[in-house]
Amino acid sequence: MSQATLDSPRTARQRLVMAADQLFYAEGINSVGIDRVIEHAGVAKATLYSAFGSKDGLIRAYLMRRHDLRTERIMRHVNAHSDPREKVLAVFDSLAELFATRGWRGCPFLASPGETRSGDPVDEITTLTRAWTRALFTELAAAIGMADQPAVADALMNVYDGAIVASQLDHKADAAQTARRLAAMVIAA
Repeated sequence: MSQATLDSPRTARQRLVMAADQLFYAEGINSVGIDRVIEHAGVAKATLYSAFGSKDGLIRAYLMRRHDLRTERIMRHVNAHSDPREKVLAVFDSLAELFATRGWRGCPFLASPGETRSGDPVDEITTLTRAWTRALFTELAAAIGMADQPAVADALMNVYDGAIVASQLDHKADAAQTARRLAAMVIAA
């Protein structure tokens, strides 16, 4: 994103979150200092501390933004279907959309925990994100009428995570399609 885009009518808080999103995602949370985020956002240091309190607060906002975008993307795909089985498979279609996104560098919820201490905001938001996904799979398994919904949800989580890792580490362009086929097998079993 260009500096002109960052200087659009967004609030200083929004510009900070957007700058953090760009820099943290591209380079890592630990690699990017507050001064770079402030410079990229075009705000004063006092603005960052006023809006977020600390770098941890900014990290929390960055990850919550990613969580919100993720849930919106998934639900857009899920809500496009009425059949419960198709809703499950739509979650994997949302991964295909993500993997095709320009600049895809992997999942921040898999990358960030390796950069931080236990108990940091990263743990909090990663736990929230994983719980949301597991709850969605559990709900969808119940809508299908599956008996052991938590076990089905765990299996689908493993398929989902595997697709992300294959896309990220192996640069598998078809990882989401493979995961979709595996998810179909899980719900057919």
